[in-house]
Amino acid sequence: MKKAGILNRHLSGALAELGHGDGVLVCDAGMPIPDGPRVVDLAFRAGVPSFAEVLDGLLAELVVEGATAATEVRDANPAAAELLTDSLTGLEFVSHERLKELSAGARLVVRTGEARPYANVLLRCGVFF
Repeated sequence: MKKAGILNRHLSGALAELGHGDGVLVCDAGMPIPDGPRVVDLAFRAGVPSFAEVLDGLLAELVVEGATAATEVRDANPAAAELLTDSLTGLEFVSHERLKELSAGARLVVRTGEARPYANVLLRCGVFF
């Protein structure tokens, strides 16, 4: 049994299968999930687990070379916007509609219980060397 890091076996296993350039969508409970990507749904109740908790855990285990979020997050959810800009280098902003289109190419979707709008980010995996 793992003693640290992400303990959820489905999420831990999915992360181990990612490679350079793969996309990981971390999303709130309301984001439409496209057909195709593997989905690990962590949502339990509204707000649980939070977007911030899940993003923090993922960033501790992944090499991220870039990220994309919706421009709308800046006005609709300033706390999430601040979290994203403070946590991620190479962060780009696109319309929410464009983010949904880009999400179709993700390899993995991690759905949180977040109940605040536009708490979504598409991470692009890098390499550790």
